[in-house]
Amino acid sequence: MLSGAIAALVASPLLWLVLRASQVASTERALELVVSARTAEILVNSVSLMLAVTVASVAIGVPLAVVTTGTDLPYDRFWTIVAALPLVIPSYIGAFAFVRTFGSGGEVSSALDVPLPTVDGFWGAVVVITLYTYPYVFLSTRAALLSVDMTLVEAARSLNVGPIAAYRRVIFPQIRPAIAAGALLVALYAVSDFGTPAFMRVSVFTYEIYVESGSFNVEYAALLSMQLLAVTAVILLIEARVGRDSGSAAGGRTARIRLGRWRWAAMAAIGAIGAVTLVVPVAIFGVWILRGPDTAVPSLAFEWGYALNSVYLATMAAAVACLLAIPVAYTSVRSDSPLSRIFERATYVGFAAPGVVIGLSLVFFGANYAPAIYRTVPLLVFAYVVRFLPQVVGTTRSAVLQVDDRLVEAARTLNAGPVETFRKVTLPLILPGVVAGGVLVFLTTMKELPATLMLQPIGLDTLVTIVWAAHESLYYQYAAVPALILVLISGLSMVVLLRQESGLG
Repeated sequence: MLSGAIAALVASPLLWLVLRASQVASTERALELVVSARTAEILVNSVSLMLAVTVASVAIGVPLAVVTTGTDLPYDRFWTIVAALPLVIPSYIGAFAFVRTFGSGGEVSSALDVPLPTVDGFWGAVVVITLYTYPYVFLSTRAALLSVDMTLVEAARSLNVGPIAAYRRVIFPQIRPAIAAGALLVALYAVSDFGTPAFMRVSVFTYEIYVESGSFNVEYAALLSMQLLAVTAVILLIEARVGRDSGSAAGGRTARIRLGRWRWAAMAAIGAIGAVTLVVPVAIFGVWILRGPDTAVPSLAFEWGYALNSVYLATMAAAVACLLAIPVAYTSVRSDSPLSRIFERATYVGFAAPGVVIGLSLVFFGANYAPAIYRTVPLLVFAYVVRFLPQVVGTTRSAVLQVDDRLVEAARTLNAGPVETFRKVTLPLILPGVVAGGVLVFLTTMKELPATLMLQPIGLDTLVTIVWAAHESLYYQYAAVPALILVLISGLSMVVLLRQESGLG
C-alpha cells in the first residue's frame, strides 16, 4: 500500500497535465491549436532536431568506440576518458559558451576583429547537443565491443577479408543493439532538452512550452506538452524493444587493427573534440572571471548564497527521494505481487517526462488547487523528486537484490519481526546503494533548469537561475562563476555514476 501510494503521488503531475489539457474551451479550439501551422512547425523542428542529433551522434560515437577498443591507438585508456568527457558539461552550459565564443560579437570575433556568423539557431543546437550527447553512443558501443569475441575478426581476416569488411560483416551485427540503445538515449535527451534550444532560440516543444506558460497561454502549453509526451512515449517504446533484443557474446582476446600513420589523425580528432567541448567552455568562463564584467549589475553579482540555495534544495530533494525510494525498491524485489513491479515502474514516469512538462503540470496544480504552496520550496522539491526518484530506486533495488536471504531468515528465526529485521539487517546492507542514489539525485538536482525556472520560490535564486538571468539580460560574464560550479558538479555526477556501475553492477 505504501509503495502504491508513492507511485500514485509521483505519477500525479501527469494527471494534472491531462486535466488541464482537457479543459480547453472546446474540441474545435483544441483541434485548431493542435493542427495549426505553428504547432506543425514546432513538431517538425523537434523531430528534425532529434533525428539530426541522433544520426550525428552515431556517426561520431561508433567510430570512436571502434578506435579506442579495436585498434593499436597509443594511450587508448587516456583517449577513452577524453572521448567521454563531454558528459561532464551540461549541454546548456556548452550552448551558452559556444554562443558567446564563436558567434557574432563573441570572444573570437572580438579578438580577431572579424565578424563571424552566428552559431545559434537549429544547426547550432544540433552541433552543441551532438557534441555533449554522443558519449551515450560511444560508451554503449564500447561496452558491447569489449564483450564481443574479437577472435572472430581474426578468423575473418584469415579468409582474406579486409579489416573494415571484417568489422562490418562480423562485429557490427553483434553491436548493433548497443548502438541502437545509445542512439535512443540520445534521441530522448534531444527531444526533452530545454536549455540548449532556449539559449539557441530554436522553436521546439520544450522552449515553446516554457514561453507559452510564461505568457499565460496555458491551454496551448498543455496541448504542446501532450504532444511532446506522445513523442517521448514512442521513443521509450522503441527503446524497450531494443533493450529486449540486445545481447552480447562472451569476450575473447582482442584483435587490433593497425592504424599506422592514421593513429595521429585519430588522436588529433579525439583531442579536438575534447578541446572544443571541455577546454573552450572552461577557458571562456575563466577569462570572464579574470576580466570581470563590463557593466556592474548588482542583482547578477555572484553570491555564495546562490550556491547555498542550490545545495539546500538539492539536499532536501535527495533526502525525500531516499525515503520514498526504499519502500518502492524493497517491495519490488521482495514481493511476488505483479502490482509491486507496476508500482516500481510507475515511479519512472517523471524521469521519462521532460522537466518543462513536470514544471507546467505543477504550475497548474499549485496556481489553481494549492495556492498556499505555489512557488514554495515544498512544491519545487516535489518536482525534483518526481524527476529524479528513479535514480535512487534503481540503486536501492540493485542493493536489495544483493542482500543474502539467509541473513533475513536467520534474523526471523531469532524471533525478530519483519520491521525489526528490516531495520537491523536489511537497511544497513542496502544503505550504500541508497546513499549512492541520493548523491546522484543531489548532483542532478543542482543542474535542473526548466523545473527550477517554472517553480522557483520568489527571492530564492540558485546557480541555474543566475545563469539563465545572465543570458536573458545579455550580461553573460555574470554566468561564469555559477557555470564553472555546475561543470564541477557535473564532473562529480559522472564519478558517482561510474562508481555506482562498478560497485552495484
